[in-house]
Amino acid sequence: MSAPFEEASALDVARRALLGLPSEAVLEVVDQLDLRAHTKITAVIGVPLKRLQQSRDVSVFALSAPAAAIKALLEFVSNAALERVVTQLGENADNPSYDELVAALDALVAQGMSDDEVVSVLAVAICEEFPASGHCRRLLAERERWTLPALPEREVFAPASPRTPRPEIKEQRKARREAQKQRKKPQSPPRPVKVKRPSPASLANAPATSAVAATAPAPRRRYRLTPRELERFNAEHPLVGSLVFVEVPFDAVDPEMPEVHSKERPALVVAASSEELLVRAIYSNPSATRSLFGPWRRLGLSHHSYLDDARVELRVDAGSLGASIGVLSDDEWNELI
Repeated sequence: MSAPFEEASALDVARRALLGLPSEAVLEVVDQLDLRAHTKITAVIGVPLKRLQQSRDVSVFALSAPAAAIKALLEFVSNAALERVVTQLGENADNPSYDELVAALDALVAQGMSDDEVVSVLAVAICEEFPASGHCRRLLAERERWTLPALPEREVFAPASPRTPRPEIKEQRKARREAQKQRKKPQSPPRPVKVKRPSPASLANAPATSAVAATAPAPRRRYRLTPRELERFNAEHPLVGSLVFVEVPFDAVDPEMPEVHSKERPALVVAASSEELLVRAIYSNPSATRSLFGPWRRLGLSHHSYLDDARVELRVDAGSLGASIGVLSDDEWNELI
């Protein structure tokens, strides 16, 4: 059962606030976060947020995620609304009185701020222990429209009493211990076997085989292009097998960002000409048309990466690309092609 609100910890306030906010609004904020390994978000925050992006279950996150991740998400959700409250308070923003805070919030609500936005601001102020956190607790307790949901009760299980194994179980365990002892006993060394040495004459008549040739790596395979691609691209171009950063167009229009049509990402060059590249793009998420790009770590990519099957034609001046990220070895190329 949740403690009375005035006694609730800052973490419980944050958890209750996330439970009360619409899941769609919270997930919309989470989906906009850049949680890649090279960002400054620490693992204790980034890993739970990545799981939330995949699970889409805000209630599980609110009840089980670490405190740092809970508070960080609440800050992300309340960021825009908090700026509006600070602007509305003006010179009183650092340490407003109760009446000043109430007047500012009522004015913003009249201007269209939602109750959910107000709740997120009050909760983050409590979590961050702002000077007005006491006023925020009072408002959440007094205003019924801003009341936070209670945390669900946690079940407490009594420790199970030790059980006495049945006699047949005891015999089975004893037999296993005996078998293990037998396996650990030292075995008699094998008797030496005489090996017949070949005569010098037989060595002279033997076919000349090279150990180096036997272990030589397979030659680099040529990438298979369609007749149309062969007319436009050179499969022996110096850039083939290189990893480069290029602008790769999207397959479809993103409804949230219709003005954005492409994104810079790493890509493997499979053929090229003086004016175009034929590449296979590399993504951070797997799919039915993508396979794990094995050399991702060696080539300096920050996380597991996946090579797409589709070939993309790009109008790029191959001479202006500069240095590539790296080049696949023959074995790496042959495994992927």
